[in-house]
Amino acid sequence: MPADRLLNTVLQLYQNVHDDRKTDQIIGSTTSLLTTLSNPLNLGVLTSQLLTAPAIWHRRDGLRTSLRVISVFNSAAIRVRQNEIDDAKNDHSLRQGGGLGSDAWVRAVVKGADDRSNRWQHLLVLSGVLMGMESNDRQSLSRSLRNTLEGAIVTAANLALERQDGSFASASIVLALNYVFPLLSEYKQSLVNSNALLPITVLAITGEDGFQDGRFLDDIRTDVRRHGQTFQWPPSSPSFARLQSTDSKPLMGGMGPLAKLAGFAVTNATDSAIVFQAQDSLMEFSQKLLQRWQSNPLSEVDAADEQARFDHNTLDATWPLLWQVLKKSMYATVAVMQAIVGRSLLDPRMRNDVMAPQVAIKSLHTLRNLFFVSSRHGSNAFQAYSFTYLTSLDILARFPDACVAFLTDIKAPHAGAVPAYALDRALDLFYLNVAEHLPLNMPTEACDALIVGPATAYLKHTGAMTSTMVEIFEAAHSATLSVLSCPHNSSITIGLVPFYIDTLFASFPSQISSRQFRLAFKTVMQIVSPPFPISLTDPHLAETLLEMVRFKALGASTTPLPLTQDVIDQAEEGLTPQEPFSEQTALVLTLIDSLPYLPLPLVEVWMTLTAEAMNEVVDPVMRQPVKNRLMEILVSGELDVERATIGVAWWTTKGGRELVLGLTQQLPLMSGAIMDEWRMSRL
Repeated sequence: MPADRLLNTVLQLYQNVHDDRKTDQIIGSTTSLLTTLSNPLNLGVLTSQLLTAPAIWHRRDGLRTSLRVISVFNSAAIRVRQNEIDDAKNDHSLRQGGGLGSDAWVRAVVKGADDRSNRWQHLLVLSGVLMGMESNDRQSLSRSLRNTLEGAIVTAANLALERQDGSFASASIVLALNYVFPLLSEYKQSLVNSNALLPITVLAITGEDGFQDGRFLDDIRTDVRRHGQTFQWPPSSPSFARLQSTDSKPLMGGMGPLAKLAGFAVTNATDSAIVFQAQDSLMEFSQKLLQRWQSNPLSEVDAADEQARFDHNTLDATWPLLWQVLKKSMYATVAVMQAIVGRSLLDPRMRNDVMAPQVAIKSLHTLRNLFFVSSRHGSNAFQAYSFTYLTSLDILARFPDACVAFLTDIKAPHAGAVPAYALDRALDLFYLNVAEHLPLNMPTEACDALIVGPATAYLKHTGAMTSTMVEIFEAAHSATLSVLSCPHNSSITIGLVPFYIDTLFASFPSQISSRQFRLAFKTVMQIVSPPFPISLTDPHLAETLLEMVRFKALGASTTPLPLTQDVIDQAEEGLTPQEPFSEQTALVLTLIDSLPYLPLPLVEVWMTLTAEAMNEVVDPVMRQPVKNRLMEILVSGELDVERATIGVAWWTTKGGRELVLGLTQQLPLMSGAIMDEWRMSRL
């Protein structure tokens, strides 16, 4: 059909709403016309009519309509540029398409974005054109026209942002900018009204065109079936179909760039109040997500039990998609929170002593609400999460009252007991991880009630140790040690250290690795030795603890310990594999690690006792790494000057070398003394 006749046909079809098949034909014909029309006026008319066509805009397709419009002009622009290149190569053949060059075609199409349509619709056209001409380094337009087109996009975006034409218009603006923003120059990007852009980008992430405040979790709850201890969520369920529909929405496919766009708006917004509102919206979204997950029966399943508690259809089909959507929500939220926390370090209106702890607390609340996602299968191992988490902790730790208030707020009602549900244990893990960083400026009473108390329940736990329980157990140890390490907590250290040491011995080697045991005991030895106050009130405590280790080493098992998860992780990361350890060698190594922290009068005595304990290790393969470690600590600089001096004397003149190397000690003899009888002179 000739182009003019096809144009008339398409313009007539624009006037009515059609079924999906007919609409697809109209879209295809429109794309074809945009590439074949040779009259610039006709191109302008076609564009103008498309932006007001009931056949396109009166359908209830949501953002898919806006995406279609962008795709039409993107595809047409790509084809026009390709025709131009082909025509340049074939001077004597028939010209391809309409025969217009890229610049002329762009000017003709842009003229069709007139006053009969809205500014946000103009943005769709302009974005599609720029993407088709300039993405993938095509560089189809002259420099001046590209600069003009970029300026037109920014102008259309700002005018559309000012008009507030409704939720569909706002979502369409975000959709267009999400695609075209990387193609704009930095200067043009800076001209976008970030104050108006930030709220609608956050809404696009959390609202109907994004994660819908997690309402898909409510749908799933109604379709999950429990059979004893197992759960079934079939792929044929309506909730799974709705989840697939949610995940296929236009903005969901570009959630990463959308989070970057929101982060840009956070950084460039001139009104800090808008940034605070964005943070509140994200925190509220994360809270709704957590609440809906709490009411979902799938939240009962620990990560270690998935294989046992899900049927194969759930494991293979429904569960992976759910987790993909949840992780996507977590990544997007954290990416925006990173920008907010980063801005709080520089913005005077956010970094003052009033607002700084509030920003940190809200960020940590958001991360806590999402921890059921981020804690599963290492999903929090990315830079944006680490920056947001650690920076928020650093800010919060400066404000003792805020620390106490935050821990009080998130402390679980079951604190002091190990909960039965996986979600509650995950929240406890987050609590203990946070608590580890905060005791330095907290009052002693608060440290005891808010950190030691909740940690004690896990320190005394004797049940099954899943991977999650191991993490919580380690976090409880770290939180307790952080309290003990604070000099101002000496009043509770005296009573806490014996309990902690008993717990430490009871946990090794069944629940913690040799590396973890050595690190924990070494930390305790630092705490009970000078200059900590407890070394004055109980000067014999350090030696008592060492005697406990030495006595336990005498009867310890000599069987090699199985590889623990931290050793396996080191091997997977390509680090030097650890030598085989038994319980006995681990305890002797613990004695060696403690030598740099002993009071001076005890150093020489315990060097000898440690060397003797080393010689009690019968297996030479097991004994060698212990010997290497003892020799290393003497020369590596771990001992301070005074202790190193004692070590040199012990090694050279006090029998240390002979004891360690297994040599016969030669007694000092006076010059001219009588030699052994069997050594007789030949003279």
